[in-house]
Amino acid sequence: MKKYRLFTSESVTEGHPDKVCDLIADSILDAALAVDPYSRVAAEVCTTTDFIMIFGEMTCAGDIDLEKIARDCALGIGYDSAEKGLDARNCKIEVRMDRQSPDIGESVSRSLESREGSMNETETLGAGDQGMMFGYACTETAEYMPLSALLSHGLTAHLAEVRKSGLIPYLRPDGKAQVTVAYDGARPLRVETVVLSTQHDDGVTHDRLVSDLRKYVIDEVLGDYADENTGYLINPSGRFVIGGPAGDSGLTGRKIVVDTYGGVIPHGGGAFSGKDPTKVDRSASYYARYVCKNIVAAGAADRLELQVAYAIGKANPVSVAVNSFGTGKVSDERLLEIITELFDFRPGAIIEQLKLRRPIYTRTTNYGHFGKPGLPWEQTDRAEDVKKML
Repeated sequence: MKKYRLFTSESVTEGHPDKVCDLIADSILDAALAVDPYSRVAAEVCTTTDFIMIFGEMTCAGDIDLEKIARDCALGIGYDSAEKGLDARNCKIEVRMDRQSPDIGESVSRSLESREGSMNETETLGAGDQGMMFGYACTETAEYMPLSALLSHGLTAHLAEVRKSGLIPYLRPDGKAQVTVAYDGARPLRVETVVLSTQHDDGVTHDRLVSDLRKYVIDEVLGDYADENTGYLINPSGRFVIGGPAGDSGLTGRKIVVDTYGGVIPHGGGAFSGKDPTKVDRSASYYARYVCKNIVAAGAADRLELQVAYAIGKANPVSVAVNSFGTGKVSDERLLEIITELFDFRPGAIIEQLKLRRPIYTRTTNYGHFGKPGLPWEQTDRAEDVKKML
């Protein structure tokens, strides 16, 4: 009997404590960019029972009410009472935000290349930190995303939708999903197992919860990928009444694998939320996705992983590496040549090409930063250029 490979990805709802923090951080960033496109922001947020703390560094020409942003974000998610896990109207909020370090600011504003004599405008901006970033695209789905990650996000997004619409009125904001997909090689076949956990009002029976989630969430999202052999674990812990920050503390940047490709490829370690685009943790990861998606959309490979590495204050990356997992229509060496000829990985160029000095980041916070229509790194406008070089 043929054996199939299983792979699992997870997602969390916007009411998960870590995602509450991510949304507040990204909302602060968007507010700063709205008044000053050249703002430097590294916002961090943590939360626990009846408490939110905002800290980090920010240099911005405008005045921003950070406390109001935090309260509005948490209320928008649905945290309007202590019973649900946080009363955003009355919880304590503490702000500890400083200006960006002048040492870091100078190294970013004047790259190593510009200090050595080059005055090209793109080269005046150096990388905001050292580090390695990864991009990925594949032909598994129309979104060029891994199916396990896409379905996990679909479940958590739909969980929030049926809660906010009132279709399942007893749901509360916190929740998470996990989807295991069976693969024949690199080809997804079916969903093997679904794990779905959601916070709920007291007094709701487990049988009702299982019935409603199967009908209104799981079946709607999985479609034909589920079959008679698919296994379901719905609220396997049983009771899930206490949730949100009252059930578990939250922290910015703790869901980095959820934010990217569901564990299909490595992650460089840097988080995205709360960081302005001079931080290559964010902008270079977005650009690496853009490059991979254009290469795959051009038919040059069925799967592509890209690693880019930077040194703080230096505009040009110290390395770029390609892995097509044997699916390339040409060699990986040739793919690397095409990529380095067509795409400019300097931070200034990335910001200009993708127009990243705009308040677009709260759209990325929940249900993955990739695979969503309308985001600039999801364009395939360079696919024809790739085809010509092939």
